[in-house]
Amino acid sequence: MTHIRIGSRGSQLALWQSRWVAGELEKRGFATTITVIKTTGDKITGVPLSQVGTKGLFTKELEEALLADEIDIAVHSLKDMPTELPEGLELAATPVREDARDAMIGSTMEGLKKGARVGTSSLRRTAQLRQARPDVVIESVRGNLDTRLRKLDEGQYDAILLAAAGLKRLGWAERIAELLPVEVMCPAVGQGALAIEARVGGGEESAAVQACRALEDAATRAAVTAERAVLAALGGGCQVPIGAHAVVTGDRLDLRAVVVAPEGKSVPLVCLMSGAVSEAAALGQAAAEELLQAGADDILEAVYGA
Repeated sequence: MTHIRIGSRGSQLALWQSRWVAGELEKRGFATTITVIKTTGDKITGVPLSQVGTKGLFTKELEEALLADEIDIAVHSLKDMPTELPEGLELAATPVREDARDAMIGSTMEGLKKGARVGTSSLRRTAQLRQARPDVVIESVRGNLDTRLRKLDEGQYDAILLAAAGLKRLGWAERIAELLPVEVMCPAVGQGALAIEARVGGGEESAAVQACRALEDAATRAAVTAERAVLAALGGGCQVPIGAHAVVTGDRLDLRAVVVAPEGKSVPLVCLMSGAVSEAAALGQAAAEELLQAGADDILEAVYGA
């Protein structure tokens, strides 16, 4: 029996994701083990992620273990992955995506009182929240999902913003007060999708990579390809005020991409693109170019220079 070594972060959500992949592989006759690897992002807990400024915060150490042949595959939240992978590694599979939307916990958007304290460590969420509710106070919140929920329950915040996918995967969907429409809160690139990363085979694919190919979902791959093309063309990492959300219906792909000034004072730049699924990357590139022509480079330059 082929044995596949899976690398994972140690958070409750990361382990759920890795165990789900392990279960799918075991259904197909493979033996698996999961190795927990602590990443830079796990070690830096007292600083908002937008201030850390390092790409691959939650992936670098897992990728190093892959390249060192200490693990066969790494399971990531796709939104954590930089658009450029290290040489020798590939995105072997993107399983079917969970809900990509953001969720309000503790209150609906409309239910927030003036001056309410809302927790998020995301520049993207902060910028869009300031557009929707300029009268609330936004405060940084770090930690795993259970830690953030505990801080909310302790009264440190009136509401917090989280990705719906993680809550649903961990069985906490009942905590969701409101699922935010993408027109109000455009999700992060790749949000709700998993990424299975593996070494590129020199010739014949490894048994691990072949096994992972069976977990591929074509619609998810096309959607995240378009979204990641937006991010790559804008030169952004996963901690910038950029949102992108693609939906595949048959052979058609509809893409929404936004760039929002963090202070929320200017109107968000929004681009809508539609086309063939086969043109996913080109659609993302075109959306980014349209946003740049509309002034996105000025917003991003201000963010990177801050």
